[in-house]
Amino acid sequence: MYKCSYIIDFLKKQYILSLCCVNNDNLWCANCFYKFNEKNMSLWLMTKLDTKHGLYISQNSNVSGTINNHEKNIFLIKGIQYKGFISILSGMTKKKALFDYYKRYPISRIFNSPIWSIRLDEIKMTDNTISFGRKILWYRNKI
Repeated sequence: MYKCSYIIDFLKKQYILSLCCVNNDNLWCANCFYKFNEKNMSLWLMTKLDTKHGLYISQNSNVSGTINNHEKNIFLIKGIQYKGFISILSGMTKKKALFDYYKRYPISRIFNSPIWSIRLDEIKMTDNTISFGRKILWYRNKI
């Protein structure tokens, strides 16, 4: 699996993602804190099953979303659009993810929520700091 250092560095620094999901004809988006897992090119997040997005992703695991640096200066904007597959973690993977997530977000220990993993399959990054409108593409499985 090819990894792009621009994308990895960006994902390590950010902390909020938008999560877009669908159930039949119903669409929903949510903002969630995340922890980037570089080894597997995935994003770990916590959310309850009884939220609207929790219900949707438990029915349809295909998700998309965005992550950006919240920059006002157009020449400093960086952001990604992603597509992936979300699932609840279990076993040793769950323990490792919770350890890393709690380390980054200590307050999350008080919430009794499952930890999920978004396996990133496709990323389109815009990085205006390289050149205006610069796009960097990444695919888990190159076509």
